[in-house]
Amino acid sequence: MTRLGFQIPNFTYPDTGSADLFEVVARQAREADESGFDTVMVMDHLYQLPMLGPPDAEMLECYTLLAGLAAHTTTARLSAMVTGNTYRNPALLAKTLTTLDIVSGGRAQLGIGAGWFELEHDSLGFEFGTFTDRFEKLEEALQIITGMFAGERPTLDGKWYRVTDAINSPPPVGRIPILIGGSGEKKTMRLVALYADDFNLICDADEIPRKLEVLEQRCQEEDRDRAEITVSWLHRACVAPTHDEARAELDAYFALRGLDLGAMSEEEADGMRAMIPYGDPDEVGDEFSAILAKGLDGLAVSAMANGHIEGRVALLGETLAKVVG
Repeated sequence: MTRLGFQIPNFTYPDTGSADLFEVVARQAREADESGFDTVMVMDHLYQLPMLGPPDAEMLECYTLLAGLAAHTTTARLSAMVTGNTYRNPALLAKTLTTLDIVSGGRAQLGIGAGWFELEHDSLGFEFGTFTDRFEKLEEALQIITGMFAGERPTLDGKWYRVTDAINSPPPVGRIPILIGGSGEKKTMRLVALYADDFNLICDADEIPRKLEVLEQRCQEEDRDRAEITVSWLHRACVAPTHDEARAELDAYFALRGLDLGAMSEEEADGMRAMIPYGDPDEVGDEFSAILAKGLDGLAVSAMANGHIEGRVALLGETLAKVVG
């Protein structure tokens, strides 16, 4: 199955204050839901990410936000991209996703990863631990969560988590799909082969074919059919009715983050713009067609530069729906 996901960047937009932030986010979710995106996602962070703004920039909590968006969407799956496993007890996370599934009429997806933003952990009192610690925690969490999703009463006396006959009642509306995000060829892809329905691959575009070959190897090692896993790739886009409009909106986005492209050489400015596919629908569609042709099963796209402008998310969905077919 080819998937097309839209990630809403939960941060402050131009001329948007806290009181209006949810409406800006909800409108993007509605446009995504109605224009061809099959999944609506938000980031699971408590501080703003360093590449997007200062730590004290506004950041809405992921699962409260997704529950709110359930009332503003009708068909799209609702997911984190991706849950930081270290922020929540896995049994509580299973209950949270089950409740989201019920509230949304069966549209919850669990997007999950090992966690990586050390500043959040240190500042808010979440244990960060080593790289190995976090992946051990993630595997134990997945054992608990998948059991609870399936209506079992899992018991685990693990290194990191302990549950005894963990009950999940009421059950989910249906089977909640699991998406794992990351790029690690040993730990992450092994967990994908064991537990995931979807895999969001994080890497440079040129690396996609080789990463897919490694995933095939991990699936063979775990006796898993690679075709059962939908692999997507997360990227940004800035589409507008015309090339010039898209370029102006992209430049305004960089300016908000302290980058004055007008003060750079044209070569430097074009290099910054090249980081985000931009242009009219034909230009953006062509660029993402080339990315999809690298062997992916789907795309996950955010519109950080201009998603706050009414109609831009709808235009992006209409453009990329033609790409994925």
